[in-house]
Amino acid sequence: MIKMEPIKINDQQFTAITVALPKTNLLAVACDNGYIMCGALDIGLLNEKLKDRGIIAGRAVGVRTIEQLLEAPLESVTIEAEKHGITAGMIGKEAMLKML
Repeated sequence: MIKMEPIKINDQQFTAITVALPKTNLLAVACDNGYIMCGALDIGLLNEKLKDRGIIAGRAVGVRTIEQLLEAPLESVTIEAEKHGITAGMIGKEAMLKML
């Protein structure tokens, strides 16, 4: 099952995406400029193989719900995210607001 729904953080609109997979969920919160995602996100791939795309993204591990993803500290972020003031350790919802 795939679930997409609008969510608000500090009155700003984002899209929450949940993909139910066997024994796990794939989670992401996105806006027009970037996204945060669960541990399935490969930051190394984005920084190395897809560097020319300038992807703004962060990864949180050990989360099982969108709410946890928004409250969890990011384990890693892309180089492009760092250029926007997004750092590892920043909680997800703070990172999303910096992506606007």
